[in-house]
This record gives sequence, structure tokens and C-alpha cells, in this order.
Amino acid sequence: MAKLVSKTYGEALFEIAMENGGAKMDGLLAEVEQVGAILKQNPEFDKLMMHPGVPKQDKVTAMENVFKGRVSNELTGLMEIVIQKERYSELQEIFAYFIARVKEAKGIGVAHITSAVPLTKEQQAATVAKLLETTKYKSIEADFKEDVALIGGMVIRINDRVVDSSVRSKLDDLTRQLLQIQLG
Repeated sequence: MAKLVSKTYGEALFEIAMENGGAKMDGLLAEVEQVGAILKQNPEFDKLMMHPGVPKQDKVTAMENVFKGRVSNELTGLMEIVIQKERYSELQEIFAYFIARVKEAKGIGVAHITSAVPLTKEQQAATVAKLLETTKYKSIEADFKEDVALIGGMVIRINDRVVDSSVRSKLDDLTRQLLQIQLG
């Protein structure tokens, strides 16, 4: 359900950003990233906004006192609707959906790359270059991590696509194949 909510509200904000040929896209993206960061740094504000004993109108007033005049009316309007519909707990997911949608529209791919050993800067650059060749993206934001459990190789995830060339997955495949062999 949370995914549906974040998609619905995030898509609505994206449509606003795309008005007039996407003229508002960069501004709204910057605002959403800033507001998301501010909210993460202030968990007390989240507690107030999610407290069942605080009336909705008081929550809206608190949000307006903090953000109105500092961010666009479109963003404060979205936040007001989210508060009124008691969906504030999903605001970060709404923001994440919107950010991902804008990046997709701009041709920016977000890749999560896990390798068995740390990659050198040259290896990282080569991996990103190969991803640019094999995908439709104009640029790639790469997040590199290490996981010794992979034994060797790497796992690359971009959105819902996963390319797993790790030794661990190949050993798992081989194990499954061997278990299927019936000795007669």
C-alpha cells in the first residue's frame, strides 16, 4: 500500500514539475532534496507530525510555519494534502519516488554496484563507462560497495534490473544443478 501511495503522490508532483516543458523540474528537485534532508535531521518534527493526539490543522500550521515562503507553493501544497490525508509517515517515500522519476526523465541512472573486493578508481570508471554503453542513460550515479561473501565478481542493480556475475551465484547455480542430477 505504501508503494501505491508514494507513487500516486510522487507522480502528481512529477506532473507539476513537467508543466511548461519541465520548467519547474530542477527547482522542485532541489526543494524536495532539501526538505527531505531537513526532515531527516529533525526527527522531533516527524514525531509531532505523526502524533495521533495533535489535530491535523495544528500539523498543517506547524508545516506552514516551517516551510511556507521558503519552498514553492506546489511543495507546501503537496505536504498539506499529505498531512490532511494522514500520509505524513510516507512523505520520504513520496520524495524518493519523485527524485527517481526526475532522474529517469533526465536520463540519469542510479546503479548500486557490489563487488567482492574494493574497486580502484580506474575499475570504477570502467564499470560506469560500460554501463553507459549498455544502457539508455546519459549519466550514471554509481554507489560502490564491497561484500566478501560474493567471493569474486560483482552484482549490479539499476532500478529493477539485476546483473549478478558473482562467483557465489555461479556456485549456487552449480549446486542446484548437481542436486537435480538423479543417480540411477
